[in-house]
Amino acid sequence: MNILPTRCTAQHLLAAALGALLLLSHPLASAAPGAHGPDGEHLDGPAAVRAASALPRIEAQSETFELVAELRASELVILVDRFATNEPVLGAQLEIESGDLKAVAAFRAEQGDYVVTDAAMLKALTTAGEHGLVFTLVAGQHSDLLDATLVTAKAVTAHTDHGHDHTLERAAWIGAAAALGLVGALLWWRQRRRVVGQTSGAL
Repeated sequence: MNILPTRCTAQHLLAAALGALLLLSHPLASAAPGAHGPDGEHLDGPAAVRAASALPRIEAQSETFELVAELRASELVILVDRFATNEPVLGAQLEIESGDLKAVAAFRAEQGDYVVTDAAMLKALTTAGEHGLVFTLVAGQHSDLLDATLVTAKAVTAHTDHGHDHTLERAAWIGAAAALGLVGALLWWRQRRRVVGQTSGAL
């Protein structure tokens, strides 16, 4: 029985290994504002948003804008879109209030999002409990207030910030390395059989 792997088989194994590595090592997609159903309707299901990440998240919307905010150990990351068109709102002025605390969100052009790193604000929000938030947004000639309640089930720490992503990355690298090792072994065995066959033919 011929069990010699063909070149196509080896290439397929290599492509599959690399594909698995790229897929599994990529962080889980974060829910962003502007999610739509097949008929263009807005999907405003908080449960779906929570399922995308273990980190505390909120959604807020008005007739003009909508946003999604995710609380991490060292920052509050916010994405803002126009409600009607899903067009990202970039370079706007965004201020956050929670109780007596206020903080200004910095716009990050590379990521197209806004981030709050104010120590006092983060200390309050990462504490377990319910935190009322008011977002004041000024984008060009338009301004709006959006409010929501952030529920932090347990204190957010650096350990829970990206641990799940790191676990996936580790598993992806181990699996891809094993697959690539198998491909290498099969190619070596194939080359060895070829050399043995050429030597036998020469004799």
